[in-house]
Amino acid sequence: MQDNKITFSSFELPAGKSVSAGNISAEEQQVRIDLAAAYRLCALFGWDDLIYSHISARVPGPEHHFLINPLGLAFDEITASNLVKIDLDGNLIGDSIYRPNAAGFVIHGGIHMARKDAGAILHLHTEAGMALSMCQDGLLPLTQHAMRFHGRIGYHDYEGIALSTEERDRIIINLEQHAALIFRNHGTLTIEKTVGHAFVEMFYLEKSARSQMLALASGQRLSMPTAEVVALTNAQWVNDLNNPVSREWPSLLRKLDRLDRSYRD
Repeated sequence: MQDNKITFSSFELPAGKSVSAGNISAEEQQVRIDLAAAYRLCALFGWDDLIYSHISARVPGPEHHFLINPLGLAFDEITASNLVKIDLDGNLIGDSIYRPNAAGFVIHGGIHMARKDAGAILHLHTEAGMALSMCQDGLLPLTQHAMRFHGRIGYHDYEGIALSTEERDRIIINLEQHAALIFRNHGTLTIEKTVGHAFVEMFYLEKSARSQMLALASGQRLSMPTAEVVALTNAQWVNDLNNPVSREWPSLLRKLDRLDRSYRD
């Protein structure tokens, strides 16, 4: 891309209408279902932000394509078939009158390009996540959940809405090999090998942020665990993180199926 500023025009389409993304393998269809489920769960948990913020997933195969939400649809309107497929240069793959969120391409495209383990990426603007992003000390190991991220979280200073490929390079540098990133004055991001794993990481990060902000708001002195306890708890979490299958994800899919199976369409 010659211009370091990226823009996409957006087109409206009735929610739920299927679009063609070329030949879709069974493996890609499963990723589409999982990704649509993640959007619906974010809406269910109150983590959405009107039509903004974004979740992406890598399409299985050698083409380096990834799926992301079409700009203009709310999270509870996302289905497996209306996700947008794009390549690492931002080109649309298949037939669609949808367009992706430009900031979503900058952030997600860069990470998918740089990290082979980036099977899925969640980027959110929740109240707790944004509040945490304003704290100079960042995420503190105050709770068992927060200790999960000890040594596994990076920080990126705010530079405005992420539309520059130059900022993309700095995001990648600050993310390093971490599982999570705090965009200061902005929001949160998690990255994992599957949609289910990335969603669960965000669940724990969101809960850690909310707990920390509630504790700080109480005005009471906080109990900080010892470094030895933090390291021990983190090591215990690592054993859980090495599980190749997300144990929590199937239960979340069952929850959605009981409420509304249309995300699978």
